[in-house]
Amino acid sequence: MKMVASSKLHHAQQMIENMLPYENMLEHILKSFLASLTETYTPLSVERKHLKRVALVVYSSNSSLCGGFNANITKLMQQTVSHYREQGVSEILVYPIGRKIAEQASKMGLQLCGDFNHLAEKPNAHQCAEIARELARKFEAGDIDKVELIYHHFKSAGSQILTRRTFLPIDLTTEVGRFNDRDLSSNVVTAKAQEYLKNKKSEQTKKKEEAKPLNDNFLVEPDMATILNSLIPKLLNLMVYTGLLDSNGSEHAARMVAMQTATDNADELLRGLNLQYNKSRQQAITNELLDIMGGSVNN
Repeated sequence: MKMVASSKLHHAQQMIENMLPYENMLEHILKSFLASLTETYTPLSVERKHLKRVALVVYSSNSSLCGGFNANITKLMQQTVSHYREQGVSEILVYPIGRKIAEQASKMGLQLCGDFNHLAEKPNAHQCAEIARELARKFEAGDIDKVELIYHHFKSAGSQILTRRTFLPIDLTTEVGRFNDRDLSSNVVTAKAQEYLKNKKSEQTKKKEEAKPLNDNFLVEPDMATILNSLIPKLLNLMVYTGLLDSNGSEHAARMVAMQTATDNADELLRGLNLQYNKSRQQAITNELLDIMGGSVNN
């Protein structure tokens, strides 16, 4: 299972790596564009003062044997639900991506909005875009006051960070590249290997020349509304898809660690049993020798 998880992790890392250039450039263009202009407005960035309906997009896995991956997601979802209920939120909707979180949300009595279990195993950008469009449409119509994403942010094969990220209203003031601190260079999970890769990466970064900044002098054509209506949905679609890829990679990395830990525990148990068996065998041989020696003396 560790070998299978390692192969799937490598594939997941490649998918994240292929997505990163598009994500970085789209985020940079959109936020630089909005920062350079003062008269920007979009209904998707309007914060509601009184929250009545909240939607949670929660990512988990379909299967178990991945350590505390699903348990941590469930715990954070429970904390989030309790937090909103204390604020007087009357209705909490859950978009469960993964069978494990769908089962837990159903046990908690939360309202489920669709079945997306297949996405946990086979990420699909088109279906993620459909989820993002539905959430944006409900938020714009006033059916939802806030949307959050709950998932594991894939930082490296040995580090996955439990993340609670605001999806709507969209926050266009965050720094560019805040969620792009990923190490996709290896699927090794040992601490020594991670430290080596980290030092090697820092040395390579020092050798690189400083990147030239992108020209942020934008000419708006045909108008501001058209540009925002095109760019913001793309960013929302990408946020849902990025969360899915991060969760998928984190699941396989967590399963690798869990299977390696299980193997180490089994080896340790086997060593202990072998030692106990050898001691018992040696004691039995010693007792037989003592019986023979005792019989010889008596004779």
